[in-house]
Amino acid sequence: AYNMDFNVRKLATDAGIFFSRAVQFTEEKLGQAEKTELDTHFENLLSRADCTKNWTEKIYRQTEVLLQPNPGARIEEFLYEKLDRKVPPRPTNGEILGQFMLEAAKEFGPGTPYGSTLIKVGDCQRRLGGAEREFLQTSSISFLTPLHNFLEGDWRTISRERRLLENRRLDLDACKARLKKAKAAETKAAVRFISPAEHELRVAQTEFDGQAEVTRLLLEGISSTHVNHLLCLCEFVEAQAMYYSQCHKYMLELQRELGRCPDSLDVNSHTARSPTDPSAFLPLNSASPLETDALQIEEVQPPASGTRKAKVLYDYDAADSSELSLLADELITVYTVPGMDSDWLIGERGNQKGNVPVTYLELLS
Repeated sequence: AYNMDFNVRKLATDAGIFFSRAVQFTEEKLGQAEKTELDTHFENLLSRADCTKNWTEKIYRQTEVLLQPNPGARIEEFLYEKLDRKVPPRPTNGEILGQFMLEAAKEFGPGTPYGSTLIKVGDCQRRLGGAEREFLQTSSISFLTPLHNFLEGDWRTISRERRLLENRRLDLDACKARLKKAKAAETKAAVRFISPAEHELRVAQTEFDGQAEVTRLLLEGISSTHVNHLLCLCEFVEAQAMYYSQCHKYMLELQRELGRCPDSLDVNSHTARSPTDPSAFLPLNSASPLETDALQIEEVQPPASGTRKAKVLYDYDAADSSELSLLADELITVYTVPGMDSDWLIGERGNQKGNVPVTYLELLS
């Protein structure tokens, strides 16, 4: 009976406190009650914390979309996370495509031109898929997880303490209002005595000041959060750069392995690929554009018919020592020699010389 009576009294007390806070909040909104204002520095800390939370959440969500475009897969990963279970390994799209190509090659015959090419391309797709898997894992650990930990850990703690501070402020202002009424009553009665309202105000002020200090320390910790997230962002960039570098390497190896496809398939036709992508016009093989190995790039001399100036349209990185790297908007001297691939020219810049792709140039008169 005593326990039941105690619970009822506690419930009534809690309800009274909640009602008092609700009245104070409503009167503040209506302009009928005074509100204890936080100092400017504290308000700035609150604003920066909210800004950090909002942008961190947006960056986190969009990074999830970048790493896993499939919304169904994201929902599955979310459910596994909530159930505190490990997400089962899932092959990447590149790995699946590679497997399909290898299986198709078996059906068509690995000794046929199409079958043997499918094997080479399929193996490359599997390696690209493996690189993607490693990138996803690294990015998740080094970038997504820290952002997630902030949103689900630090930010929840900050939010809880902020709510508690707001309650302490409402209690403080309610005590101030009661004391004001008590003093008005004293003035009428012309009697001075220490009212319970004064004691309540001192207690409320102490609790508010203590909670404000706790909240302030947590908000100032946002600076450390920014430093930590900066380091994580740099790790994400490194992982992304490594991933694209690997992909580029695998594709160059595949191009060299394939060589030039049969001319009858017209795979090098300019209309077969996007006209906006200059690399689409390059021949599939990365071998020397000179059709005869006897003619070395150092031995090439300008023809008697003369040379032309050309403006470089896009940056180009030389694949080997026989080629010349280019920078967009620079002017170089170009010419051709007998036996040379029509997709290439000899380019000269000062004492430097090398093969350059025609589609990266605008020939000047």
